[in-house]
Amino acid sequence: MAIFTSEDHDKFRTLRITRVAEALELLLAEEANEQVPPERLFRQAVDDALEQRRSNKIERLIAQARMPFADATVEEIDYREGRGDLNPVQMRRYAGNDWSREQLNVVITGMSGSGKTHLACAIGVAACHNEHSVRYWRMDDLALALVSVHDDHIAHRNLLNQLKEVDLLILDDFLTVGVDARATNDLFGVLADRDRRAPTMVLAQTGPEYWIQMIHDRVAADSIVNRLTNNSRHIKLGTVDMRREQNMRRRQTEGHWN
Repeated sequence: MAIFTSEDHDKFRTLRITRVAEALELLLAEEANEQVPPERLFRQAVDDALEQRRSNKIERLIAQARMPFADATVEEIDYREGRGDLNPVQMRRYAGNDWSREQLNVVITGMSGSGKTHLACAIGVAACHNEHSVRYWRMDDLALALVSVHDDHIAHRNLLNQLKEVDLLILDDFLTVGVDARATNDLFGVLADRDRRAPTMVLAQTGPEYWIQMIHDRVAADSIVNRLTNNSRHIKLGTVDMRREQNMRRRQTEGHWN
């Protein structure tokens, strides 16, 4: 039997305490709580409602980040020999980092298959659990998106604002291929705006020397590379081919086709 009436729920919605009321109603309906003081049940209902709100926010942040490995976790990172600079202490610090106040960029380099994307997603998921906004882009997709909305002033401005304001911006496959001059100008503007204000995480197989070659405008190239590298932490991954190992494990699972 419902404890609160429809009129009660209308009032709760007006006061924006619907979740608290729902949580309290569930607690009051439990036989085990019959002898529990109402103020204790109310406090528990408030805590339950706040936890549910936080859980919903985290789910929303992870979905909005659009990471390819949305279930990656720092706890599952492989620290075996040959994985480069990775160590548990460093990763725990990244997992608990306050990205809304961080001013240093993060540059992750390593060969194809070394686990750059999975590592970045694990850090990104941890950031979402700490209620930071994250946005993942593969660089070629971002360049295409910037060019495609260039003639739509509102859409273009909205995309640039999203890139500038997100707490942690992750750019994968950074300058693996050259980008359009208009996209280069936008990238310069975004990174200049984020410089020493909001961190950018860059994932690449190559280093700054190659990045400069991939940007035709050398002035913009120097500025972009300078901002990314001179104010950054660097994680260099080793020679273990994590993609190959993952594929081998998948083939060994029961029922996998040959």
